[in-house]
Amino acid sequence: MEKVKSKYYVGIDLGGTNIVAGVVKVCGDEFEMISKASQKTNAERESIEIAKSMAQTAKECIEQAGLELSQIESVGIGSPGAVDVDKKEVVYAGNLKFKNTPLAKMVEDELNLPVFLANDANAAAYGEFMAGAGKGCKNMAAITLGTGVGSGIIVDSKICTGYGYAAGEFGHTVIQMEGGRPCPCGRSGCYEAYASASGLIKTTQEVMEQNKESIMWELVEGNLENVSGRTAFDAMRQGDKAGKEVVDKYTYALAVGIVNLVNTFQPEIICIGGGVSKEGENLTVPIQQHMDKFAFERFVDKRTKIVTATLGNDAGVIGAALIGLQ
Repeated sequence: MEKVKSKYYVGIDLGGTNIVAGVVKVCGDEFEMISKASQKTNAERESIEIAKSMAQTAKECIEQAGLELSQIESVGIGSPGAVDVDKKEVVYAGNLKFKNTPLAKMVEDELNLPVFLANDANAAAYGEFMAGAGKGCKNMAAITLGTGVGSGIIVDSKICTGYGYAAGEFGHTVIQMEGGRPCPCGRSGCYEAYASASGLIKTTQEVMEQNKESIMWELVEGNLENVSGRTAFDAMRQGDKAGKEVVDKYTYALAVGIVNLVNTFQPEIICIGGGVSKEGENLTVPIQQHMDKFAFERFVDKRTKIVTATLGNDAGVIGAALIGLQ
């Protein structure tokens, strides 16, 4: 039997704070990140300077892997903002000086390699789809619970970008019609305002203000500014009723949005990532229970499965590396 030859791809995850690049080894349907390098983004710089830093970081991880540039098949970039995947441009990124920026071409000029471009949340979703929790399925959604809510949708094994390349922004669907929290997008009551780690912190602070006897005050040393995404879960584990109230409110908000997502396109898998996802079954079990009651799919045999992400912070790099395979 002929041995399958390994191929090597580079992924770059561009953030407002850090640039992270990694070499991904592909052998058949197996994927492995074999090296990683990073440096600060310095977001106030001009786009060409950031592109040069990205290329430099890519060269560093290639060298760490013991490879030459000529051995790399292609490079992929996951960038914040709206991304035109056909023109390989960042149409707009609020936290970077990007507007109709031909980012892929800039990096191509530095590396002399083919470069592909995707939205960073879409790249992370594609990473989980190809090499993580969604491996083996054709349709999935990934939700990352961070400062905001990042999300990506995979349909028939390809990233769903939408007509104007702005699809998949699930965090900016509304779940609270009346009196909802304001969202940075300009609307009120968005999923992000409740389901993100920031939303969880806000809910924790609100409940603490109403429950001065809660153990959560001890956990944060009496300072609301010390509240984190773990505070309520840690309190709940110690039997604190107010902590459980926060967790119940948070998981309910998560579940309401996920049922909306299931009812919209019913993927095989919805993958939950980000720091809060480390709570595992404390999230997935109540979400599944809510789906069993309210998702329209409860009337059919094939059901969406809720899982936690497996690639962690590497999802964006791995997904970016593999987007050229689409």
